[in-house]
Formats: sequence, structure tokens, C-alpha cells
Amino acid sequence: MRLALLLLPLLLPLLLPLLLAFAPPAGAQSFPERPIRIIVPINPGGGTDIFARKLAELAGPMLGQNVITENRPGASGTIGVQQLVEARPDGYTLGFIWNTPLTAAPHTLGARYTSESFTSMLAVGYSAYALCGQPDFPANSLREMVDVVRAHPGEYTWGNEGLGGAMHLGVERILRRLNMQMTTVPFQGAGQTLPAFLGRHITFYGGSVVGVIGAARAGQAKCLMLTTAEDHPEMRNAQGLASLGLADHAITIWWGLIAPNGIPADRMARLETAFAQAARTDAFRQLVEGQGATYRLQFGADMAAATRAEYQALGEVARAIGLAK
Repeated sequence: MRLALLLLPLLLPLLLPLLLAFAPPAGAQSFPERPIRIIVPINPGGGTDIFARKLAELAGPMLGQNVITENRPGASGTIGVQQLVEARPDGYTLGFIWNTPLTAAPHTLGARYTSESFTSMLAVGYSAYALCGQPDFPANSLREMVDVVRAHPGEYTWGNEGLGGAMHLGVERILRRLNMQMTTVPFQGAGQTLPAFLGRHITFYGGSVVGVIGAARAGQAKCLMLTTAEDHPEMRNAQGLASLGLADHAITIWWGLIAPNGIPADRMARLETAFAQAARTDAFRQLVEGQGATYRLQFGADMAAATRAEYQALGEVARAIGLAK
């Protein structure tokens, strides 16, 4: 015993690095120590905002901290995403987005980020975009809608989530293929597009099914075109693009969670686990499906690969129609 005490001062410098190497990082033990904020780059009221708030509510107890959503709209979502990519990578700032700010707007608005400027964490589902006419619009099917619009070039207006957004680029591609000339009216998400449509300021609502499902159920919107290849069970008059032989022109809106690059691995693992558990709950799944969207989880590398592929494809469309910056 006496010998051990005498040798301890000599052995301590050798043992200390080993003890520190096997000790868990201090951050892993205490993170998070304060509330986490999720930047939502759109106005309150649309599907993106609804999903973000529910995910935050469910993830908070799993993290032991409040998760707060902050709406930062503007420039088709690029302002909020820019704030996210420039945030300190400490795990306390995340972003919940729809695809336009990530895959379309960078090409058309000259954003200072690319599909490599952030870390993909979790995608929660997707939905068709829809073109929905006023209840008295003189068509009751997609083919009839095409004929009416063709007969009145430039007369009808359609609102969308923003000039150069995923929907705008995708639908313009479809309209050009079908020789349908309509006037584009850009907004900042369904939270603005739907009130303008319900106030009869535009002929067609253009946006996610999620944003218009309530109005469609109430008979306030006659939804006729879906931008998926397939039909939708709750949109009885609407048809997907396969009915016109344009399945290859399909475009969807999808939603997901992203983070700044460079968050320490132990903190990222903690966040990914908590938000994945929240997204897997029945409460979250029921919310997504209840809003008319398709619930489908996609994680990390798979979400990143899908984001890069769409980023490249929409960049080609933007260049083809002269909107690329």
C-alpha cells in the first residue's frame, strides 16, 4: 500500500490521458442545457408551420428542454435558411423546411448556399401540389380544365408559393407542355395564397394539398390538377398527371428537418434520436395524414441524396425557362 502511494505521483501523468479518453464528453452528458429553436422560413398557418410546431411539441420532452419554433419568412424561404446555415453549429438552432428553399430558390434567387451547405436530418412526408379553381369555375375534370384555359389564354390567374419556387418551376413546366397560358401570382406560402383565393382575388389556388384540404372538403375550392402522377383519395374531381400522359413531369412538396454543418457528433446523435422518436409517434403520423399528406420518414444520407438530385433537376428547369440567376 505504501509503495502504491509512493508510485501514484509517477503514474498519474500516464493514467490521466487514458481516463479522459474513456470518459463521456461533457457535452453529451448535459446537452441540451437550454431551449432549442427551430427556424421555420415561412408565415404561420400552412402545412410547414403546422408540422414544425407539432414535431417541436413532441420532441421537447424527449430532449428535456423546450423546443421553440420561430417563423422567419421572406424570399421564398431563403432568408430563414440562410440564417440557419450561418447559425453556430452547437445543436441549439435547427430548421424545419419545405423543399423550395433548398432545391429551387437557390437557382432563381441567387441564394448564398447550395444543397451542400446544411446537414439533412429527417424528412417526414410529402404531398401533391394542387391547382384548385373557384367553385364556379366552368370545368369539373382535369381535361375540361385544360380545354377551358387553352380557350382563354392569359385570362386566368394562379397563385403559388413564390416566383422560382419548386411548385412554380414544376407547374410552369407542365403548363408549357399542355399549352396552357395563365398569369402567375406569387405569394409566400399557403398561409397567404389560400386567403387570396378564398377572397376571389385569384382564379386558382396553387400549393400543397395540405394547405387547401380544408377548403376542398368544405366545397370552397374545386381541385382539378394534382402534380403527382397518381390521384388523391380525398380529391374526387382532381386527377394526377398520369391521366394526361405526363407522369414524368411529377413534382411534390416535401418537409424535413435540417441543421447547420459541423454540429458535434454526440449532439447530433442526441437530436436525431429525439426527433426520430417524435416523428414516429402516432400523434405525428395522424397529423400528417389528417392534413392530406403522405407520411414517409427518410433519414440522413437518404434525405441528403434526394435533396441533391432535386436541386440538380430544378436547376435545369430554371435555366431552361430563363429564371436562373
